[in-house]
Amino acid sequence: MSRPLSNPAKQGVFAQETEQVFLPLVTITHPDLAEPIRVVRNTEDIVSRGQEFVALGFDLTLPDDSEDSVPAMKLEIDNVDRRIVEAIRTITSPAQVTTEVVLASQPDTVEAAFEGYTLRDTEYDALRVTGTLALEDVLNEPFPSGTFTPNLFPGMF
Repeated sequence: MSRPLSNPAKQGVFAQETEQVFLPLVTITHPDLAEPIRVVRNTEDIVSRGQEFVALGFDLTLPDDSEDSVPAMKLEIDNVDRRIVEAIRTITSPAQVTTEVVLASQPDTVEAAFEGYTLRDTEYDALRVTGTLALEDVLNEPFPSGTFTPNLFPGMF
């Protein structure tokens, strides 16, 4: 599946050498959180579309573009900001996670966005917070969702 990119992003992708830097942004939201947690994998904080993203080390495995499986990502964040562990301990249901990719030269232009993921299977220790970002598994839902019974469809029997 192709994604539309801005001209500077295309030039950076196709160039043998480039000064363009792609930055992943992660936003974690939940009704129990006072404010969303926003982090960027960078050495300094950035502002994108009026929102400040705190510089933090993390690893993010992006989903593949396969149509045969439900996209899933793996997120591993360095446990240097204790707000993340506090948030995991206080929320009672999965948090919503949005991952975006921007260029450092134009942080207000989102080159790719992955929305609608929930944070599941979270674990943490003194060094890392890990979790799986998953979409709702619609491929394993029964189809059709209803059943034809005499109570629901008396004219068929």
